[in-house]
Amino acid sequence: MNLENIQSNKMRTILQFSIPSIIAMILTSLITVTDGFFIGNFVGKEGLAAINLGLPIVYLFLAVGLMVSVGGVAIAGMALGSNDINKCNSVFNQTMCTTMVATILLSVIVWLSLDPMLHILNADSQVAMIFTDYYVIMLLELPIMVINASFGMFIRGEGKPQYFMKVNILNVLLNILLDYLFVRWFAWGVKGVAVASLLSALVTLLYILYFFINKSSVYKFGRFTFSGDVLCSTLLNGSSEFVGEMSMSISMFAYNYVILRNIGVDGVTAFTIVGYIAYIFSMVIIGFGQGASPLISFTYGAEEHFLAVNLRKITNFMVLTAGAMVLLLVLFGSRWYSSLFVKSAVVEQMVHSGVIIYAVSFLFSGINTISSFYFTSIGKAKESAIISSARGLVILLICIFTLPSLFGMTGVWLVSPITEFLTLILSLFLIGKESKYLSRRLTQS
Repeated sequence: MNLENIQSNKMRTILQFSIPSIIAMILTSLITVTDGFFIGNFVGKEGLAAINLGLPIVYLFLAVGLMVSVGGVAIAGMALGSNDINKCNSVFNQTMCTTMVATILLSVIVWLSLDPMLHILNADSQVAMIFTDYYVIMLLELPIMVINASFGMFIRGEGKPQYFMKVNILNVLLNILLDYLFVRWFAWGVKGVAVASLLSALVTLLYILYFFINKSSVYKFGRFTFSGDVLCSTLLNGSSEFVGEMSMSISMFAYNYVILRNIGVDGVTAFTIVGYIAYIFSMVIIGFGQGASPLISFTYGAEEHFLAVNLRKITNFMVLTAGAMVLLLVLFGSRWYSSLFVKSAVVEQMVHSGVIIYAVSFLFSGINTISSFYFTSIGKAKESAIISSARGLVILLICIFTLPSLFGMTGVWLVSPITEFLTLILSLFLIGKESKYLSRRLTQS
């Protein structure tokens, strides 16, 4: 990275770092959508509902993985900005070892918790059987998925996001091919989808390991001395991402609990289908965040605070534009999309009416996400955690437990727009405080 280049080409540099990340994240989300397509068309709406019931598990893994890796990448990025290469490598190796141990232990804990989770949700026998078949295998895949994503952040952090993009293209193409083979031809159902994900993740891991062994110019595998201080700083700095993803896990569990009791399996299926668009858009926004974060960390670590602020503002403009474009696409394509996954008139009508309401949240969610990334990147975990917990837990849960009971399925769709709008007010307030703080520092200096 070069401060002069970043200063003179802000937007181009953000896009240079973000576009490969966005493509990688979209490709990752397409795996989920492809899985949903095969499950919906070859297993049925019960299959889609069962997979959605387990999404809290996926978010739990992401919570732990992002807390460690985002926190570690931010520390390593600031060390790189101050030209401390030894610390970069030490943080890299400790971060990856911590991620591996934490996710493996998490798999064991979740495996022991599958039956209690189904009991609380009171899922019917068919949905419960599909759920178990799928997630028993996925508990082998999810640690590898998180480890791959963590490695990818360090690949982007040393300025080579294109390599990780190519690896993700391979992952997606292989996953789609294996989905088609295992589900369409072998008729393995949800087990086939899970096995396809596992094999694709393993192949992806091999290509990533090849990069760090043979191609990496900054981060290298090697011995390191475990540092409790680095671990504490990593977990603290990544706490907002943990809060955000953990909140998603809790809120998704709450969503499923409320929808099952108020609407039933059809409601969960419709929410799952709408969730695919929300998931793709969130991956785009995270891609922008992951692309901008190393630039913000680097410039802030180099004492170029207002350059970091400008990078945030430009990224916010980009995500707002992206949100408006996706909303327009949803307005024109909702009818086609509603019939893509299942052949059920009831579910299709729910999706058609609901996706338009839900998509309004895209106008606000991008700015909230980038604001959270910004505070994490400059080492201000408290502000980032406040934003993440507001949009992912506090405000969201209040809306989940009130709006559906008042307005039925329409209330379900209203939850996200109202939550994101209220969080936007909070984000702007915290950004305003940070701007005043930087202005005072500039005046004093």
